[in-house]
Amino acid sequence: MASKIETSPEMVQNVYKKTAERLAVVRNRLNRPLTLAEKILFGHLDDPQNQELVRGESFLLLRPDRVAMQDATAQMALLQFMLAGKDEAAVPSTVHCDHLIQAYKGKDVDMTVSNTANKEVFDFLATTSSRYNIGFWKPGAGIIHQVILENYAFPGGLMIGTDSHTPNAGGLGMCAVGVGGSDASDVMVGLPWEVKNPKLIGVHLKGKLTGWASAKDVILKLCGMLTVKGGTDKIVEYFGEGTTSISCTGKATITNMGAELGATCSVFPYDDRMAAYLKSTGRDELSKVADGHKELLSADADVVANPGKYFDEVYEIDLSVLEPHLVGPHSPDIARPISALKKEAAEKGYTIKISSALIGSCTNSSYEDIGRAAFVAKQAMDIGVKMNQPFLVSPGSTQIQKTIERDGQMTTFNEVGATVLANACGPCIGQWKRDDIKTGEKNTIVTSFNRNFRARNDANPETLAFIGSPEIVMALGLAGRLDFNPATDELEGPKGKVKLQAPVAPELPAKGFIPDTEGYQKPAGAQAQVAVSPTSERLQLLSPFTKWDGKDFVDNLVLAKAKGKCTTDHISPGGKWLNYRGHLDNISNNMLLGADNAFTGEIGKGKNLLTGETAEFAQVARAYQKANKGWVIIGDENYGEGSSREHAAMSPRFLGATAVVTKSFARIHETNLKKQGVLALTFVNPKDYDKIQEEDHVSLVDLKDLAPGKPVKMNIKHKDGSSESIELKHTYNAEQLKWFRAGSALNLIRGF
Repeated sequence: MASKIETSPEMVQNVYKKTAERLAVVRNRLNRPLTLAEKILFGHLDDPQNQELVRGESFLLLRPDRVAMQDATAQMALLQFMLAGKDEAAVPSTVHCDHLIQAYKGKDVDMTVSNTANKEVFDFLATTSSRYNIGFWKPGAGIIHQVILENYAFPGGLMIGTDSHTPNAGGLGMCAVGVGGSDASDVMVGLPWEVKNPKLIGVHLKGKLTGWASAKDVILKLCGMLTVKGGTDKIVEYFGEGTTSISCTGKATITNMGAELGATCSVFPYDDRMAAYLKSTGRDELSKVADGHKELLSADADVVANPGKYFDEVYEIDLSVLEPHLVGPHSPDIARPISALKKEAAEKGYTIKISSALIGSCTNSSYEDIGRAAFVAKQAMDIGVKMNQPFLVSPGSTQIQKTIERDGQMTTFNEVGATVLANACGPCIGQWKRDDIKTGEKNTIVTSFNRNFRARNDANPETLAFIGSPEIVMALGLAGRLDFNPATDELEGPKGKVKLQAPVAPELPAKGFIPDTEGYQKPAGAQAQVAVSPTSERLQLLSPFTKWDGKDFVDNLVLAKAKGKCTTDHISPGGKWLNYRGHLDNISNNMLLGADNAFTGEIGKGKNLLTGETAEFAQVARAYQKANKGWVIIGDENYGEGSSREHAAMSPRFLGATAVVTKSFARIHETNLKKQGVLALTFVNPKDYDKIQEEDHVSLVDLKDLAPGKPVKMNIKHKDGSSESIELKHTYNAEQLKWFRAGSALNLIRGF
């Protein structure tokens, strides 16, 4: 069975064969050069002859090569898959246990605690994976994206994953897209995956990185240029001579954080650095197959020569003059070069003293990353400087951990003051238990992670989180100050001063990687028994959602009007709630706990219009549901940005939401709402958001005539007796409207 899960040379050869066949059809239709992203997408079309290919408008039906799931989102994805009644996953699929491991005392203690606390969830994931022929990576084996890069990613492939940083695999030339669990279960059932044909952003990389600048600084600068909304429904494709100067894992860092742009995914063309990584990770045969199909793995020549003709937007970054950057606080698009931070910090009153420095995560835990950070640490220790505040290290995988233990970088980290955490997400996703800072206490941390939303890392809204490269985090952590610039300032210690040299380190280990021989469980097949207790507080078998009754939504109440940034972290917080990712009823109690109430300014609470009392939004929703009153959520710009967690869509559906109406949606969340049968609508006139009042009754009418491109009418009745009507728009196509009418996409699959 394992041969169906592995990315074998035979599998890749077959992917390239089908890609070439489909592209021959598409080239005949389009009669123009193709970008790399187009080659991969169109090379995976379910019907290359007849599908519409209008960029930014058409919906593509695609056949992914792989599915990847992490433990927090895999629970719901597998529970949905089980409803379909299939015997095994239709495409190679894997589950990775990396989210449910708390970062606190260090690897050994934290793993013991996690394995005990999460035993029933891990047992469910292990037994379900075994039963349905899905590869299973045990707790502590590594972060999903690092393990995928090391074992499964391949140039020219198409993968979907139930985590928003799935695009990490773009560093190995793959179009890898973060999706909700419903999309994953659909593909595992054997259905094509549907996505809006993305627009294309071309990023021309010139020159070569020098000094303290790293691959991380490429994406931090781009986040500042494009903002967290700049990549929505778009693919970022890198091209130009600068791409070959960046290591494969450096490319993965860049594509990983493309998620912070809201991008569908990001991708680099295949080159010798990717081939070297494949060989170093024991996949020499894959590199040979890729070498024989280079025409499929890069953009056509005229695209590179005349990018303005083929991309919807084109940007240029000169690597040779790029400075190290830091982004934050509270958003990954607040970017500036480190040379500008000292002045800004003084002007804005940022806390200068650093309370913790954190290195690792799926974004920056490669051999090269660790080596560059260790290079900096050694210089500091030469003058007697060590970390004066907590220094936490999250290796990306057991393979990385064992290799840096052998080669000495881990010894350097331990000597400089590191607490080495489990090979898991930990603080990056909010699984960080802090004893040094109280909630509400202002402090500053520096990390090499990817996200820094308010309260994201440690649940403290007053923590200012700044993101940089591992070497910059190391330097700032050693200095203990946010306003330290290692390129110009001297580091002082008991044994003197030193102006730190710019870091250098090999991108790959000279002795090769030490593979993880214990972290993977092979599936057993149909004889495996799935473990779910009917009395579990953490796992709950699903029942289908109710089918739409064909009637308009009349006199619905406004449960919540969210003001400003409302990410999936705000809609369905993590932290302690990760314990309930497999129990829809229990996790729904966290719905909108982080949302800013536009009517009152209160966080996570709203007015129950039936009683006049104020309560948490989930409890108000349950009261409305009990009274058989439909309700809606009103959202601001880019509603639902951030993590791919489908619970942010399933919980509203479970608690009785009929629609979510916003100024605009983040891509994954909009799709998740559609999949679960919640109407996802946007204001035709964004200013109509201001018309919605706390005690309004709203009606969505003529829904029986709902059709692609046809506006939806909302009638609003205000408390004072006045009324008005506004227009809403949507992006549903004919197939997605079937999801709505059936009550959910899964209902349609089951013929419910």
